[in-house]
Amino acid sequence: MSKEGQSVDFSLSPFIVIWEVTQACDLACIHCRAEARPWRNPGELTTKEGYRLIDEIKRFGSPLLVFTGGDPVKRKDIYDLMGYSVARGLRTTITPSATPLLTREAIQKFKESGVSRIAISLDGSCPEIHDSFRGVNGSFGWTMRVIEDCVQEEIPLQINTTVTRHNFDDLTNIAYLIEKFNIVLWSVFFLVPTGRGKKRDGISPEEYEAAFNIMYDLSKIMPYDIKSTEAPHYRRLFIQRSLFESRNAGQSNTTDRIKIKSPDAIGRAFGGINDGKGFVFISHTGEVFPSGFLPISAGNVRQKSIVDIYRNSPLFKELRDYTRLKGKCGVCEFKQICGGSRARAFAITGDYMESEPYCVYIPKGYKQ
Repeated sequence: MSKEGQSVDFSLSPFIVIWEVTQACDLACIHCRAEARPWRNPGELTTKEGYRLIDEIKRFGSPLLVFTGGDPVKRKDIYDLMGYSVARGLRTTITPSATPLLTREAIQKFKESGVSRIAISLDGSCPEIHDSFRGVNGSFGWTMRVIEDCVQEEIPLQINTTVTRHNFDDLTNIAYLIEKFNIVLWSVFFLVPTGRGKKRDGISPEEYEAAFNIMYDLSKIMPYDIKSTEAPHYRRLFIQRSLFESRNAGQSNTTDRIKIKSPDAIGRAFGGINDGKGFVFISHTGEVFPSGFLPISAGNVRQKSIVDIYRNSPLFKELRDYTRLKGKCGVCEFKQICGGSRARAFAITGDYMESEPYCVYIPKGYKQ
């Protein structure tokens, strides 16, 4: 079942590689970890350096490579880079910003390059919520037009939503809005206070649990798959509720993994992917981070191979060693499939091995 990443040793190879090809973007999102601005940085990896990076990523095998930003469309060579990634045999996706730059022609070029999936951000079910979140009037209209274009071009589509206090009450509305499109995945991000993201814009631990329950209930009726990003404790709730329902139904088998409803060429990993564990992020200037939300560099691809950094850097090795987790996370019976957001632990406490600060669960071992 390697397509879903189950056979991968995450100490050797990541399931997903994110490359922030630029921080340039014409939106001004309140949560932007990159603090994006309209212009490109002259220190970005060049096209030639990008090809070399893709060759190095291929040494991992066939991880999922995501081109992100900023807005990747701000780079004129993005189609060449994507085409090269596909030609090297990597499952390749992109997360462009929904702006006037993302034309139907641009979407067609993505399709021609062989993209496996396009991910579009939608943070409200109406212009009032989405546009205030994205910082630009008209963004909601552009987003809906882009979604329609992707559907028309028959490109597998993922919707990303970042949960904050501004749209917490709108989650169910968003879920039903995107139901009419043939999307494969709704990825629900949970705010990490880094970049322009502020702690005051987040939700409470109790609201995390409420959001998880909403996601679980929706997962039983929606035609698309639902996953969390930077909230691995959703896996814990999913397992708890699945076990409870199985027992009440008198079933002997139990659910120990999140099912995939609509797999495409991407699939997704069931195991405990986390910051630095099955996941690696490369910045626009080549710095290598455990994730885009955990801004501690383990090295730069201009000086060292991404393979060596991921496998051997002290930072990544420590993050993958769950015997070093502290507090509740350290004794939690769910830590191997969860592990808590290491990025949020760092953002809130300054220690990336501390407990997930926004989890209400009290492990059995912690009670003792």
